[in-house]
Amino acid sequence: MITVIADDRHALHAPENFVVRGLPSPNKETPERAEILKRSLGAAGYEFTGPDAFGEAPLAAVHTARYLDFLKNGHAEWAALGDSAPEIIPNAFPMGKDAGYPTSIVGRAGAHQGDMACPINAGTWEAACAAADIALTTTARVTNGEQFAYALCRPPGHHAYADHAAGFCFLNNAAIVAQHLRDQGMARVCVLDVDVHHGNGTQDIFYDRDDVLFVSLHGDPSVFYPFHFGYEDQRGEGAGEGFNINYPLALGSGDDLFLDTLSRALERIDAFAPDMLILSLGLDISESDPYAALKVTGDGFERIGAAVAGFGRPTVILQEGGYISPVLGDCLVRCLAPFNG
Repeated sequence: MITVIADDRHALHAPENFVVRGLPSPNKETPERAEILKRSLGAAGYEFTGPDAFGEAPLAAVHTARYLDFLKNGHAEWAALGDSAPEIIPNAFPMGKDAGYPTSIVGRAGAHQGDMACPINAGTWEAACAAADIALTTTARVTNGEQFAYALCRPPGHHAYADHAAGFCFLNNAAIVAQHLRDQGMARVCVLDVDVHHGNGTQDIFYDRDDVLFVSLHGDPSVFYPFHFGYEDQRGEGAGEGFNINYPLALGSGDDLFLDTLSRALERIDAFAPDMLILSLGLDISESDPYAALKVTGDGFERIGAAVAGFGRPTVILQEGGYISPVLGDCLVRCLAPFNG
């Protein structure tokens, strides 16, 4: 069985609020997501190992100092207002030219939270740091000789930018791992994102670079979150032009189109010849996921795992999205099965 790294500190981040289409809604990114995945993995015979502590240096290699300070200390300032909600939720966003940086925690919330899907509570910072440590520990297992390993990261990361949170994400685990590998001297790294939502944060962080290839398969952003990013013509800029590859898929697409597109993506990745592959795994491509934007079946997940495992590169598998449904855990177990040889 491949190594699985997990940590119960994910439960410290238990968001309640979510605003979608102007309506308050229960937040879909709950601790129960990770507990379902752990129970399913345990029943399938996987064992769990806790993460090592890597500190803040790998985070600071990707995220700005002011953003990390906001994540670490912002909730205490927010609570001290005395007339605030239990979670940080922004209500004023910087728009226009030459936006200033306010000292008010209310203003800084707007600067560092890109939407209303990433509320911050008292435990968010610790949970997000634990998820980053999980990702980095899993990566260390692969760099030390394991071919594949899985990181049960929660909260997820691929919507987080260098300077702000978005879409349930706070620290960009995939970007932190990719940058950490580059800082250790690895020449070429690829992030392959198969979440139903485009990994806009990861794209943005590496958009002008040619040492990290970003490839994403996702629901068509012209009609689906994150709406503004994930289009085919977003190919990178400067040195990074051609090193950002997006494959938007029509909503309702199922196994065959997803697997055919994945085959094309792996051909492009093979030409890049990465020293390591980071798989941002979103189980929300499932036909049974609450978002129901794509229609990948259990068989499809096993075929995805087989395609990536058969690609033959050392691979770090990071958990991104995937929300509560009767088949959530089974999707993960079936996707990981081919990585066990």
